[in-house]
Amino acid sequence: MSTAIYSHPDCSRHDMGEWHPESPARLQAIEDQLILARIDSLVERREAPLAEIPAIGRNHTLEAIALVRDNTPTREGETYPLDADTTLCSHSYQAALRAAGAALAATDAVIAGSIDNAFCAIRPPGHHALPTEPMGFCLFNNVAIAARHALESHGLERVAIIDFDVHHGNGTAESFRDDPRVLMASFFQHPFYPYTEPEPQTATCVNIPVPARSGGDVVRKLVTEHWLPALHNFKPEMIFISAGFDAHREDDVGGMGLVEADYAWITREMMTVARLYARGRIVSCLEGGYNLSALGRSVAAHIKVLAELE
Repeated sequence: MSTAIYSHPDCSRHDMGEWHPESPARLQAIEDQLILARIDSLVERREAPLAEIPAIGRNHTLEAIALVRDNTPTREGETYPLDADTTLCSHSYQAALRAAGAALAATDAVIAGSIDNAFCAIRPPGHHALPTEPMGFCLFNNVAIAARHALESHGLERVAIIDFDVHHGNGTAESFRDDPRVLMASFFQHPFYPYTEPEPQTATCVNIPVPARSGGDVVRKLVTEHWLPALHNFKPEMIFISAGFDAHREDDVGGMGLVEADYAWITREMMTVARLYARGRIVSCLEGGYNLSALGRSVAAHIKVLAELE
């Protein structure tokens, strides 16, 4: 498989403070582990462009975009708190445009067939960002923006969004609540941030709450019994992944018990589905993951499977 990694130095300039777990060090930790795993030179590197406002506007109101753009400080060192968890610095808006731009460019390339799949090493993350406002470390919903681009610019009829972050992707769920073209499948620790009630399960909403301390056995069972039947019934033409790695047992932000082998297994299962129905097309975007070592190792395991390097 030909796999590309999309990123940009601007994504490391978004800085919410030394105390904040969603730090620039996350992207460096990923790079370090790709080198240690000796796969850094085996995947193509592509630079993320800036997303254009109309593309973001397919998923977010103009007011939500303006809330980020107009409150981004103009001076180095200044900050602006959007909420208790989410802060803007002078580079935040540019970073958010790069993050969304990576997801859009990866979608274009995968659909064009110039690459088989892509991983977007981006920040800020996106799956909590609602159509009407940012929240929970997230400014714009990168995966939702990319999924809408696939549907509305490329004419796809069915796409799936897989979210394996420890937190519920409430922004993504809200974005596609009544859209039969999008299947969302996830697991998430519950009760836990963002403290939303799980949606009723339907043919296109397979979001499964799990208790704290759930490990790989629990997750593999729910993927097998819930995700896969729904995906095979839906037959997505493309798969997007909200790739959060904070369900890892070493990550103190969450309370679950996954390890690298579990992320590799989930990725492998999604690749099988993608080959059957979607010409192998997958775009994966970084969400959470805050223990730097566990994050780097888990992303390396994820990319190894995407690129068929193991």
